[in-house]
Amino acid sequence: MMKLWQDKLSTVFFAALTMLWIWIIGMQWVSFAKTIWLPETTAIVIAALTITAVTEALLPIRQGYRMLVQFILILYSVYSLLSSHGNAVPSFVTGGFLTKEIMLLFPYLWFAVIAWAVILFVARWTKTKSRVLFVTALNVIGLAVLDSFTRIVLWDEVAWVAGVGLCWLVTNHFNRFRRRFPQGWVRLSKSPFKIVANILVIISLIIVAGVNMPYVKPTLVDPYTAWREWNGVPLSSSGITGSGTLYESLMESTSGYGREDNNLGGGFNFDYSPVMSITTDERSYWRGETRTVYSGTGWTDSADNQRSGSGVDIGKELTEEMSVSVPTKTLEQSVIMLNDTVYPVLFGAYTVRQLDSMDDRIDSDRLRWVADRAELHLDEIRNSDYPQSYTVTSEVPVIPIEELSNKTFNELYSGSIDKAYLQVPRNFPNRVKNLAEEITAEGNTPYEKVMLLQNYLTTNYSYTNTPDLTRKKSDDFVDGFLFEIQEGYCDYFSTAMVMMSRSLDIPARWVKGYAPGRAAIPDYPMADGQTIIEPGSYTVTNADAHSWVEVYFGEYGWVPIEATPGFSMPILTADSDADPVMNEEVEEEKEEDVTTPASSADDQQPGWVTPVVMAALGVIVLWIVYILWRMRIRLRFVSARIRAGKPLTAADKVIAETERWIRAAHRRGMVRQEHETLRESVRRWATSHPELEPLLRALLLQFETARYSPAQVKEEQWRSVQHDAEQLKKTLKGVRIVPQEYLSS
Repeated sequence: MMKLWQDKLSTVFFAALTMLWIWIIGMQWVSFAKTIWLPETTAIVIAALTITAVTEALLPIRQGYRMLVQFILILYSVYSLLSSHGNAVPSFVTGGFLTKEIMLLFPYLWFAVIAWAVILFVARWTKTKSRVLFVTALNVIGLAVLDSFTRIVLWDEVAWVAGVGLCWLVTNHFNRFRRRFPQGWVRLSKSPFKIVANILVIISLIIVAGVNMPYVKPTLVDPYTAWREWNGVPLSSSGITGSGTLYESLMESTSGYGREDNNLGGGFNFDYSPVMSITTDERSYWRGETRTVYSGTGWTDSADNQRSGSGVDIGKELTEEMSVSVPTKTLEQSVIMLNDTVYPVLFGAYTVRQLDSMDDRIDSDRLRWVADRAELHLDEIRNSDYPQSYTVTSEVPVIPIEELSNKTFNELYSGSIDKAYLQVPRNFPNRVKNLAEEITAEGNTPYEKVMLLQNYLTTNYSYTNTPDLTRKKSDDFVDGFLFEIQEGYCDYFSTAMVMMSRSLDIPARWVKGYAPGRAAIPDYPMADGQTIIEPGSYTVTNADAHSWVEVYFGEYGWVPIEATPGFSMPILTADSDADPVMNEEVEEEKEEDVTTPASSADDQQPGWVTPVVMAALGVIVLWIVYILWRMRIRLRFVSARIRAGKPLTAADKVIAETERWIRAAHRRGMVRQEHETLRESVRRWATSHPELEPLLRALLLQFETARYSPAQVKEEQWRSVQHDAEQLKKTLKGVRIVPQEYLSS
């Protein structure tokens, strides 16, 4: 019974280890895919992988029943995770779970089912060493190809797969050994420490050797690089690592109105293809959408925010976001789209107050006005077209700067504040808040503090479209920008400005849209003598895509703030007779002439490398110490063997041990005179210290036997001498030795 129990325990142990290795490899693919998946999709796939691995390893029931349990748990996890992420789910109460509402789960359920099927197939199929090697190699090659052909750095994932593959091979080897040689396994399992120690030593040696392997430039260029160089296509403009999306990676990421706000960062090339032409009386930023929830890597506002809102009637005034006490100036804008891209919103200056006209072919029922965000959304689900022209009227606030700058916290925020605009992640780095407090220490009012933050960002950080992300170590986007990268483009500056303001309890939100664009040439005939360009017309390109900040100042409403160097926010102020406060030319997001060379990604190591290498070095040091301890007997006789010039016999070892204990006695004050034989010295020492006589007599007898007796000394005799010598040394520590000169006097 005991043997059967042990065998079953071993089976469960190896099954659990195998599923652990497969789960870790699966998680490396999730790490890659999360850059292109929705957060809820990533969470669902992780849940499916985890449920499958745990139940396969620990649920001792038949396979069919186990798969049924797995499916039920996965279905429940899909439902729960979608609900927690704010997605629409079937209702149990109304019976919707058994109606067409079940289809709401299917787009996500397929991802979970595929992950479930893959992990089950791998667990069933990889029963041999060759198949384990094949799966490991396939994963390493796949991730390495994606690392080479995309901007997503997958060095960590490749390293994890290689290391886990090695552990998987070891697990598979011992599991097969257990089944084929049960008696040998029983004997081997009696010394588990030796097995684990040897495995750790081998893996540690591989890790240390791999990390310290010198970099060698490849002799052969990979086909993709060779093809690009042959066609004169430049490689990626910088050594970008870290964040980025698959879409960006496959297509030399270019500027434009971004959709994936939860993965900010990376770099881009400038795309000057036109987006729209806007005719209006004032230069402005063309506002699109706002974001509120910061995740640590970007902005993760739910899609429900866009689907909510009220309907829009053309020609009727839109409801106000909130009442403000500042005067406004009415500004009309006529927009003509210059491309076929479908955007989620209609663009306008500051806050749109009315949609005056729009293409007749676009159904106005597709429009939604989200008042609390001041966004005019276009439903993209039903159709894939976008109005080619529309006209909107905006209300541009005239900000009394001097009056606002004197308003205190209590005066501005005496009423309730929407906590969403003060949101920070639970693990938001403290040093960001500390830096914000240090920068704004001299500011007495919220506006003064915001201006100090703006000045700090625009004067202490440089603009570039190719930030050197090899400097980034922090997991937080803002923290990495402020303290490590210290350069970037609008997304870096605006996100940092929002989060630093929030850390000071000043409500703020992130806004994206377009910078003003290029003003048309004043009204005069073109070279062909036919085309006349209207005054007040601005051509906006993809290179003008931009993000900025809106800060809430109580009764003054949301005030736009520009935090990016080289840009100037066109706003109206009461202190300048309602004239726009702006530069003559608002710069586009253009590439700086001087680009800081990016460090090679190969020269930088992820944060986990150092502790792993140190642990490996620790294992190797312990292994060396253990080997030296095992060889301690041989090392005792190294010098004697060198003097003898030949291997030592047992008698030689007895003599060497005798010399050693004589030196120990000498250090304790028992000095052997030059004219004395060892027997005479022992007799004298025994007379002075009777308690030492038994040990001294035994050691003397062993020495004289080894030196003078013709009988052959056996191996165990020198070990006996070693034992008695150790006992003598311990006894000497408790004996008070009187030097010979004192005895003589």
